[in-house]
Amino acid sequence: MDAKRLIDHLNTPRWRAYRAFPRKTRDRIQQAIRDSERTHGGELRFAIEAGLGVLALLKGATSRQRALDVFARLGVANTRHASGVLVYVQLVDHCIEIVADRGISAKVPQDEWDGICRRMESAFRAGDFETGSLAGIAEVSALLARHFPAGGVNPDELPDRPVVL
Repeated sequence: MDAKRLIDHLNTPRWRAYRAFPRKTRDRIQQAIRDSERTHGGELRFAIEAGLGVLALLKGATSRQRALDVFARLGVANTRHASGVLVYVQLVDHCIEIVADRGISAKVPQDEWDGICRRMESAFRAGDFETGSLAGIAEVSALLARHFPAGGVNPDELPDRPVVL
């Protein structure tokens, strides 16, 4: 376990996520997700976390492992057509992870998701969380629309509102 990482996470309050993603930004992300889901058969969730908890840190959890936990916890894996996608933002480690359910990951390779993450991280490093998030959602949406176009019945199975953990 890295002592500096532990201290950084434990000294980062949850409100930091609200500072980086104020209500106006979360509202725009929600609207972007809502608009996006009309163009494809996927379901998007957007989760923001300032720092990891003590237990996760003591276990040496990576941002990817935490994203997988959040994916399950938020029910992204429970969509009818295995079409859930989680965009997970972890502020302390400056990491973004995209986790796609099995139906999607069978058609979209992880390196495409990773490219979106790196572009979002670049915008975030410049302090532009809103633009980076909206651009990332647009890229995810384009991939989903290409591989999973909207069909007849397209229920909204997951909340569109970004969640701050």
